[in-house]
Amino acid sequence: MRIRALLVALFLTGVVAPLVADARSDAKKQVEFGMSVAARGLWKEAIYRWQRATQIDPTYAPAFNNLAIAYEQEGDLDKARDAYEKAMKLEPDNAFIKQNYELFREINDRTSRQPSQ
Repeated sequence: MRIRALLVALFLTGVVAPLVADARSDAKKQVEFGMSVAARGLWKEAIYRWQRATQIDPTYAPAFNNLAIAYEQEGDLDKARDAYEKAMKLEPDNAFIKQNYELFREINDRTSRQPSQ
């Protein structure tokens, strides 16, 4: 019985690990393509690519980070905050994501506190 359980575990590791690696690779390709179109100002296409990357690999924090930046660019601050929070939850020690999120919060909080004129 123990050998059977071990064989099942080895089989699942041998099958699941490559699938996860393939998903990450596919998500990275979407992120890279999104970066190339964002550099040309095509934010809606970039958002599509980064959303796709998060669907392919929901654990890929850079995709959520880039998605947050694109939402910021498009003025959708609620979606930006959600995407940053997902990225931070996935990689709380990622200095780049942390810096982007803190800057977003600082600017967003400052503008929301300004009195109406």
